[in-house]
Amino acid sequence: MKIFEARRMQTIPAYLFADLDRKKREAMARGVDVISFTIGDPDLPTPDAIVRAGQEAMGDPRNHRYPAYAGSDEFRAQAAAWMKKRFGVDLDAQGEIVALIGSKEGIAHLPLAMIDPGDLSLCPEPGYPVYAVATRLAGGEVHYLPLRAKNGFLPDLDAVEPGLASRAKMLWINYPNNPTAALADRGFLEKAVAFCRKHEILLCSDCAYSEIVLDGQGANSVLQIEGAKEVAIEFHSLSKSYNMTGWRVGFAAGSATAVGALSTLKSNLDSGVFDAVQQAGIAAMRQWPENLKGLLSTYQSRRDLLVEGLSGLGFEPPSPSATFYVWMPVPGGDDLEFAAKLIERAGVLVTPGSGFGPSGRGYVRLTLTLAEDRIAKAIERMRKAGIDGSIGGSGGSP
Repeated sequence: MKIFEARRMQTIPAYLFADLDRKKREAMARGVDVISFTIGDPDLPTPDAIVRAGQEAMGDPRNHRYPAYAGSDEFRAQAAAWMKKRFGVDLDAQGEIVALIGSKEGIAHLPLAMIDPGDLSLCPEPGYPVYAVATRLAGGEVHYLPLRAKNGFLPDLDAVEPGLASRAKMLWINYPNNPTAALADRGFLEKAVAFCRKHEILLCSDCAYSEIVLDGQGANSVLQIEGAKEVAIEFHSLSKSYNMTGWRVGFAAGSATAVGALSTLKSNLDSGVFDAVQQAGIAAMRQWPENLKGLLSTYQSRRDLLVEGLSGLGFEPPSPSATFYVWMPVPGGDDLEFAAKLIERAGVLVTPGSGFGPSGRGYVRLTLTLAEDRIAKAIERMRKAGIDGSIGGSGGSP
């Protein structure tokens, strides 16, 4: 007797970061002290006040029962207050906000609520793989919008053919951007909203890195744009801003239709966010923006150390002003070969850009989520291994 998996699983590749984790474990099994610049998982602890709020809430028996499916009234009210304070956006906490078990969960579930078989989703590439994978799981089709350096890593919406636009149900954008670290100005967001209103497309904004912006700059919310709430849903995460990746908490906000559909779907698939975690999330949002001062200073210092070290080896890394990623063109333009050489010769693991889509070929992504002594050690290992930017030119996609 044979047991077969669903045919839809044949459309899903191995998750990029699971494969990188496997490579890391294999190297460690060989006795290599791997310095990993791969997954964007903050190494800094969750602030004490947030931890204490979660601990106190865990001791309250009222929080030991099923939570409200869409999130507690208090959590959603605090999320609405945060959006008002941060972006000046007015939201109905009951109808325009839903709590998420981390923003990834909401991003993965939304296409199941909005996409019918054969519908089209416009996805950026290079980009977070979940946008496309979730679309395919829902039976939809994916059309990729390439992000090019010459366009500031913004999709060219004018180049989308009318026939594709008429079939599209969703457009995904992600700024500050993973993996390129690009920012989107207000003009681009206005254009995206106008595009989606014209073609009756749901604009899905992944805003997980909105608070990780360096050099005194700021990021925008698409919901700041007039008319956006009619066509847009935005995903926010507490993971990056408060070092809460393991807590799994975030929220989606915007279009009452999209939020309502996602909430209905989730009520049939999960039982909501643990109330104690929501209490920790409330404490986190109340800390903003005081929590960011030391955090951003740390990432800026790490960025400068990494960029200067790589530049000293002859590479051409940009100095990102957002996220905690460095998106670097590699010598010769073969990111897979470069990454393999790096782990084999220096015990340093980076993410090949082609794992984020064809337009990522020729780049690697490095995170800033490791201590400065480990960054310095990685640079020194590369120097000793003779890995520099002189072989084959700087490469990278146009």
